[in-house]
Amino acid sequence: MNTSINYPLPKQTFKGLASKHANNCVSIYLSMHKTGKEQNEHLAQANLKHCIKEVQKNLLEYQYSKEESENYLKPVKQLLDNIELWRNPSDGLAIFLDPKGLVYYTVPIPFETKTYVADHFYLKPLIPLYSDDGLYYVLELSMDYVKLHQASKHAFNELFIEDFAPDKLEEAVGYDFKPKMLQFRTGQAPHSSASFHGYGEGKDDKKKEILAYFKAIDEGLKKMIGESNAPLVLASVDTLFPMYKQANSYSNLYESNISGNTELWNKTKLHNESWKLIQPYFEKTKEEKLKQYKDLYHTPKTTFGVADTVSAAIHGKIDTLFIEDNTDLYGTYNKKNEHVSIDKKKKVNNASLLNLSALHTIEQGGEVFLLDSEKMPIKGQPLCALLRY
Repeated sequence: MNTSINYPLPKQTFKGLASKHANNCVSIYLSMHKTGKEQNEHLAQANLKHCIKEVQKNLLEYQYSKEESENYLKPVKQLLDNIELWRNPSDGLAIFLDPKGLVYYTVPIPFETKTYVADHFYLKPLIPLYSDDGLYYVLELSMDYVKLHQASKHAFNELFIEDFAPDKLEEAVGYDFKPKMLQFRTGQAPHSSASFHGYGEGKDDKKKEILAYFKAIDEGLKKMIGESNAPLVLASVDTLFPMYKQANSYSNLYESNISGNTELWNKTKLHNESWKLIQPYFEKTKEEKLKQYKDLYHTPKTTFGVADTVSAAIHGKIDTLFIEDNTDLYGTYNKKNEHVSIDKKKKVNNASLLNLSALHTIEQGGEVFLLDSEKMPIKGQPLCALLRY
């Protein structure tokens, strides 16, 4: 098996990776260097070569022979020659190899380079896909112009959606769609507000056609972003927003739209305006949970420290887990006596305790946030948790 999947990465797929246990599961993360000198010099491919050497060294510690390790890593090495993968890179590349084969994912997160070999996969870097890292969608919409963008605080990428092409939309609402829709276009002035022509006779028919148009877009959108719970921001003139809300079936349409005729904006402006609008959404839940932790500190509803928090995660007690980003701790957890041993580095028979806590929390319905060290609820503690009970 050798499978490539682009973001969005459904949570069910994440949980499937989290539940896998097999000998010598390999996890590799690296940034793909989308533009500039690094891409021209194939830095990402060079980093992958280095990662392969690191993993091979680890496999030798797991009693693989040199020949066995080379054969096992062949699917990863083949990615170096995958022209399509490197021609259209995302921000980050996540690679997972186990005895059943290889899967890899291109996602809008510029990962720190990381390799990990254990009896499970290392998924901590993917957690922002399901929390507050700022992944969202922007749908530009006018009467004859539709574009969908996948965005985050640092990235803004247009998604090609064949279902949104004018001929497809014409099929959905009739082949006289375009002439009719042009009646609802804004004036020639680039920043004029939309006006609806034809009040009176035919008004209801035109509204029905607009709704049919929006429903066709909604159907195409669901095919593209499916199970994702990332917020969808509409970029449109204000008069279209309430009508699109009528047609929308996506579970997380944002409450406000980016107002204006964005067809005339460049990507930088659209990115900046969309992030300005959506940023409070991503901060709200996290800040509410941090406040709860502060209010409940020194009560049985919170915990900090590795041993107590790892145990709480494994027993499904965690409502919200806060993990210090850009760090890790390795060790072992003894289920019988719930004792946690901490090691100085990754060894053959230990695991990332931060990754372990995160996976158990997510599998059992809790939330996980990666935070900078200065934003952790308890300074100097890499794991803090708000408990369910």
